[in-house]
Amino acid sequence: MNSIVRAVVFCLLVVACSSIVSAQEATDWPTWRGPNADGVIDSQSPPTEWSTEKNVIWKVPVPGKGHASPTVVGDKILLATADQSAQTQSVLAFDRATGERIWETQVHSGNLTPKIHPKNTHASQTVVSDGNLAFAVFCNSGKIWTTALDLAGKKVWQKEMGNYTSNKPFGFGTSPIFQDGKLFVTKECNADSFILALNPSDGEEIFRINQPKVTSYSVPVVATVAGKRQLLICGGKQVAGYDAESGVELWKAPAKWVTSCSTMVWDGDLVFASGGYPAQQTLAIRADGSAQVVWQNPVKVYEQSMIVVDGYLYAQAEKGIIYCWRCSDGKEMWKARTKGPESASPVLAGGNLYFTNELGMTFVVKPDPKEFKLVATNQLGSSSFASMTMLDDRIYTRVADGNQEWLYCLGEK
Repeated sequence: MNSIVRAVVFCLLVVACSSIVSAQEATDWPTWRGPNADGVIDSQSPPTEWSTEKNVIWKVPVPGKGHASPTVVGDKILLATADQSAQTQSVLAFDRATGERIWETQVHSGNLTPKIHPKNTHASQTVVSDGNLAFAVFCNSGKIWTTALDLAGKKVWQKEMGNYTSNKPFGFGTSPIFQDGKLFVTKECNADSFILALNPSDGEEIFRINQPKVTSYSVPVVATVAGKRQLLICGGKQVAGYDAESGVELWKAPAKWVTSCSTMVWDGDLVFASGGYPAQQTLAIRADGSAQVVWQNPVKVYEQSMIVVDGYLYAQAEKGIIYCWRCSDGKEMWKARTKGPESASPVLAGGNLYFTNELGMTFVVKPDPKEFKLVATNQLGSSSFASMTMLDDRIYTRVADGNQEWLYCLGEK
């Protein structure tokens, strides 16, 4: 195949992928951070104000505990949960229209990790779907397991991904993703560390990317950056881009942190990453193969991801401070103090940014590089760690009131 034909085929594949994303954007939220994997779903018009009484379409109790975000596929909302007292890890399915629980499939029984970080759970990984199967990743018996379920809740296959050992008793927390026909599962720890590309139909390995043997929690993302489909991930004192089709390394840049928890975002040929342990750093890297660090600052955006809107990078950083930086050169346009701490990642929908903190407060902000524009502040429950899902001009969100978790559907009434 000559270079011209290859270029035409690549362009057609990019267009096809874009068409699939556009179709999903109107109907499903199948993977972590939404159809585009970047937290942006601006075709929706969800409410900007709510409470336990206002704009609640329905709410249903969620058994157990977890920080996994809602995944929406067809008429179902999928959610991972765990019951520490019963020593179970499960996947739940709720009816998208009514919230009625349709099925619950127990994936593991017994052998939960004895000690984890007080802010973590045994079900912090978001379920992902390819439209036919749902995939859940749990840490159990000191190992990482990937389980495929059909959309009726029946187990199709289950694979062990190897031992999970860490120098800190914090537990596991990296979600799987589905992109470009592949299921990607990441395990970064003191044992073998890698990103696996799996065949979703049977779990067979397509390729493996070895990673530094240090504990990190970042969820990778596949995006078209600098004209190539790249798998992006940060952690282990590095930020890297790999060919999404083969796993071959395209570039790598050094970072100050060992541990990162966020998913990278991008704009043009720039990618953005942040980490917080042991050093704080946010940086922009040119992902054209040069791995040039274009700009950096000492801000820590740790557990939550950032978001790009019209050439500007927005982030809810440590202690609730929201920043706006210009993507091209990192110029700080403004910063505004809200309230922290925060773990959920922001979403852009209906022309507004939604930032949620761990106390159940959501700050709705109009993205504007000229000034901070707060649209509304909303309280729901006493704690919130899961990120919001926005479809049907509604918000699907998981919150807790004390020890009881709830799945809410919020919409204009």
